[in-house]
Amino acid sequence: EFDVKTAFLHGELKEKIYMVPPEGYEEMFKEDEVCLLNKSLYGLKQAPKQWNEKFNAYTSEIGFIRSLYDSCAYIKELSDGSRVYLLLYVDDMDP
Repeated sequence: EFDVKTAFLHGELKEKIYMVPPEGYEEMFKEDEVCLLNKSLYGLKQAPKQWNEKFNAYTSEIGFIRSLYDSCAYIKELSDGSRVYLLLYVDDMDP
């Protein structure tokens, strides 16, 4: 079991997203200037989807096949005939 606290921060954005400067950084910007995001942030509606796409691409690269019946289950057959099952569960709830 892994607990990845920054998982949603690794998604690649496919569209341009602008936001007001974060609290504490306002003085670095002129009035009415905004930030262009380079990476995903927690709270963006796109964050979970973008992270899942990146995760799925990586697991495919290393030989896992996503289950047709459950998109959170991955299977990899090893050369000796044994199988590795990877089950993904994402809970973005604060403790």
